[in-house]
Amino acid sequence: MSPSAPRTSLNILENIQGRYAQGAAEQVPELCCPVDYDASLLEVLPPEIIDRDYGCGDPSRFVREGDTVLDLGSGAGKICYMASQLVGPSGRVIGVDATTEMLALSREWREEIGKRIGWNNTEFRHGLIEDLRLDRDAVEAWLAENPVSSTANLDALRVEEARLRREAPLVPDNSMDVVLSNCVLNLVDNARKVQLFSEIARVLKPGGRCAISDIVCDEDVPGDMQDDPELWSGCISGAMREDQFVQAFADAGLHGVRIAEYQREPWAVVRGIEFRSMTLVAWKAAPTPALEHHDAVLYRGPWKEVVDDFGNTHRRGQRTAISRRTAERLRGEAYADELVSIPPLVEVPADQVSAFDCCREPLRSPAETKRGIQREDVAPGASSSSCC
Repeated sequence: MSPSAPRTSLNILENIQGRYAQGAAEQVPELCCPVDYDASLLEVLPPEIIDRDYGCGDPSRFVREGDTVLDLGSGAGKICYMASQLVGPSGRVIGVDATTEMLALSREWREEIGKRIGWNNTEFRHGLIEDLRLDRDAVEAWLAENPVSSTANLDALRVEEARLRREAPLVPDNSMDVVLSNCVLNLVDNARKVQLFSEIARVLKPGGRCAISDIVCDEDVPGDMQDDPELWSGCISGAMREDQFVQAFADAGLHGVRIAEYQREPWAVVRGIEFRSMTLVAWKAAPTPALEHHDAVLYRGPWKEVVDDFGNTHRRGQRTAISRRTAERLRGEAYADELVSIPPLVEVPADQVSAFDCCREPLRSPAETKRGIQREDVAPGASSSSCC
């Protein structure tokens, strides 16, 4: 198809699935860029999985023991089988992919790799990563008994799809500790990318995180390049501009968005546009009310001031007044090295807790944190301990 041909979601998807079906049968080097994976995690994998898995980063390093992990666009299963070893027997790993040939390859080795690892906690599901409610294996099973040969049959199919999304979602709400993806988000049509990021946020547990490696670009991709399905399947045309990629996670309601890895030299340059790998992490907050407990945080620096994802401005060395909800979020992994947490000297009794006043003076005085408690004098020389 020529670059000027009209683009549709259907011909993009067909081209992507066709190219990755080829990638399941033989190695296609142009579908990936060099990645330095942990070699110890690859020892249990057969060559056909190592050679036929295509990525641009290693999000598996953000996996922890006991996690329930979702890998979007799991392909031949390499990241899933790496994550399986990291989460241990108490964890669980789910891969989602749309290409049946890739699913067949990943599923073929499931039992054998489980024996090599010592436990089997990995499964692979058939679905689109921007529509994680719909189980495509369940749809195909329904179609086998209810072939579509009329508009009435088509209406019945839509009803069944709606029922599956509602009653038997492929990935339920708030079910994942961590969502991973390795060079797959760029393959989703731009018209469905907002839904894609929304799905990532939906399936994460409150407090959960995502670690996404993908190809981004430094300038907007021109329309004629976006109209070329070959460039889409080559991880070029669907790449998001790097600032928009970062903002998409915040727009989906995630916080603590951080660029963990940024490839200095571009992986490809097309018409002067640089395409490179970026790995990004972000967290999902718990939906709790903003209550006043007299919490504060002190920003360490080095910047003069910063604004957090919740609208608070933190000035270097000054105590910022925050709600307990924000305090719990800012004590999390995303901000652990940036802020000093200052809890109240004495907890506010439950019957005295009020709503946090978002219009109040932004700084918290030390007297507020101590809340009128008279502290016992401890002057230098008054005890055996000393800081000098």
